[in-house]
Amino acid sequence: MPPDFSFAAWRPLLPGISFWALAFYLPLSLPLGRLEDSLASTSLEASVREGLLLLLGVVLALLVGVVSDLLLGLALGPGWASSLGLVTALWSLFWSLANRRGAD
Repeated sequence: MPPDFSFAAWRPLLPGISFWALAFYLPLSLPLGRLEDSLASTSLEASVREGLLLLLGVVLALLVGVVSDLLLGLALGPGWASSLGLVTALWSLFWSLANRRGAD
């Protein structure tokens, strides 16, 4: 029997995937600065460059979220993987707010 890749099969994993993608969005978008610098030398309009960078950041975070949730779901169970994703997302939010306050 072939594997089921329908939306209904992925529905239980969506909360964990979204939490992990949210947790990894900011750390993964920072290295995209090098891509932004290289795109600045092209003839693309600024709005197209910004849209492309935003799209690449979101896609990269979603891919890492899927991989993280699947690996942790296999190791610990889907419920634990989603819970750890939520904790990681809140922890990264805490650290980003703490760093912002420390810079002031």
